[in-house]
Amino acid sequence: MNSVKIDLLFETSWEVCNKVGGIYTVLSTKAKTLQSIYKDKVIFIGPDVWSGDNESPYFKESKSILKDWRKNGILPEGLKIRVGRWDIPGKPIVVLVDFSSMYAVKDRFYGEMWNLFHVDSLHAYGDYDEACAFSHAAALVIQSIYDFYTPGSNNVVAHFDEWTTGMGLLYIKANRPAIATVFTTHATSIGRSICGNGKPLYDYLPGYNGDQMARELNMESKHSLEKAAAHAADAFTTVSEVTARECVQLLERKPDVITINGFELNFVPAKSRFNTARKNARKQLLDVASHIAGKRFEDDTFIVATSGRCEYRNKGIDLFLDVTEKLGHSKLSRNILAFVMVPAWTKAPREEIRMQVGNENIIATYNRCSSHTVNNPFEDPIACRMRQLGYESDNSGNVSVIYVPCYLDGKDGIFNSTYYDLLIGMDATVFPSYYEPWGYTPLESVAFGVPTVTTSLSGFGQWIRSSVGEGFEKSGVEVVNRTDGNYHNVVDEITSAIVRLNCSDKATLVKYSEAAKATAEKAQWLHFMEFYIETFETALNNAAKRQKHFSH
Repeated sequence: MNSVKIDLLFETSWEVCNKVGGIYTVLSTKAKTLQSIYKDKVIFIGPDVWSGDNESPYFKESKSILKDWRKNGILPEGLKIRVGRWDIPGKPIVVLVDFSSMYAVKDRFYGEMWNLFHVDSLHAYGDYDEACAFSHAAALVIQSIYDFYTPGSNNVVAHFDEWTTGMGLLYIKANRPAIATVFTTHATSIGRSICGNGKPLYDYLPGYNGDQMARELNMESKHSLEKAAAHAADAFTTVSEVTARECVQLLERKPDVITINGFELNFVPAKSRFNTARKNARKQLLDVASHIAGKRFEDDTFIVATSGRCEYRNKGIDLFLDVTEKLGHSKLSRNILAFVMVPAWTKAPREEIRMQVGNENIIATYNRCSSHTVNNPFEDPIACRMRQLGYESDNSGNVSVIYVPCYLDGKDGIFNSTYYDLLIGMDATVFPSYYEPWGYTPLESVAFGVPTVTTSLSGFGQWIRSSVGEGFEKSGVEVVNRTDGNYHNVVDEITSAIVRLNCSDKATLVKYSEAAKATAEKAQWLHFMEFYIETFETALNNAAKRQKHFSH
């Protein structure tokens, strides 16, 4: 693989050592390949949102890494950092930043960003201040390390992910212009908001104006920041063609490179342990579900799941639940157990379930569809829809549905296993997204040999269609065509796909699983890192041109 000379490569994200969503998967899986190219020249920067009572399980502090800089480098008074390694394959260097001191200079900083880049922070609310305080602090760390180790170098790249780090990019652009900047939007803030507010995105995309929609949807500050960062960056990227079209229309800049997301297969158990891991996962899933639903699930139960960010419409959770209802009226060879593994506003694991798990006796409980209690059971859209479908009071039909509203991090109180530990036990997964810039969930699924269904509106689905070929036989992936107006057709097609899997013999299912694994092989980071190399080269070249222009 060709590479470009880089003295230091910084990457800043809210999800460094902080598992929130898909960006964590992007960064944590590509780290090993980045490390193999730029060994310890890669420095990830993330927020230090942890405490002694709640420490990041992914961060391992070190007193020796960047020791000279920590002792002699210059940082603003009050800015605290911790240095160590991210406990993932590749074990890259990480700097976690305590950004609390940045709030004191927030108003002055916002004023500077308005004067320099016309970022409108006047209408900010929610997580805007927190994101900007972090990214400002991260930029100060980048500046300090650059000044200490590589002063004046023209071979340093600073990569910023998502609008939450935009202020950091703008600060570096203004204060250390020799550093080449990269900005990646994994999903445009205004595009996500349009979809989340129930508006049709795709049929009307050519008619949308990003600035106008930001005013209408009260997204002015986030959109303003994201747009400014996209235009200021020396290289601008996104993760799929579907999001690239959003960027052109809503941010008014065409991405320089499409940086397709890959995966690292060392997250999957080795072949010698694969069958045992699958058997153990199935046993645990069936055991927990039996105690929740109040009935025993046989070993041959067909297990299907959906998972991801808690966005009821955008991620197609509404559609998945409608599929489960339709499956209940279908001709099945095996009973179906469906899981909705979507983190929500969780209150606690259900004590009566926790006490029963592992016991032979099955005792019926008042709520027969949820592993944990949520704080807002009458506002949570998943809980409400499952109650409406009758799963809460009676989950005894040929299709049973279990809601798991927590992060499966190995310490949830019920499963006490990670998502990957359980994913390997599934027979199928369904991710019927309406808004999905990439779609790590179906890629993770095929990596574990689990056939999956996704839609044509996901970046991953489009990649399957253009590069691998859709269908369980070809790739282990069914890609269902989804538009603004064909919701019920999608329900029917996904139901048909699951029935087909449910009624397939063992030999056919093995073929589908092998096809899925072969697709995952083609989606490894070693095949996709070339797009990042192209991005770094573009950024360095554009930064050099910019420097040359201003020097004259």
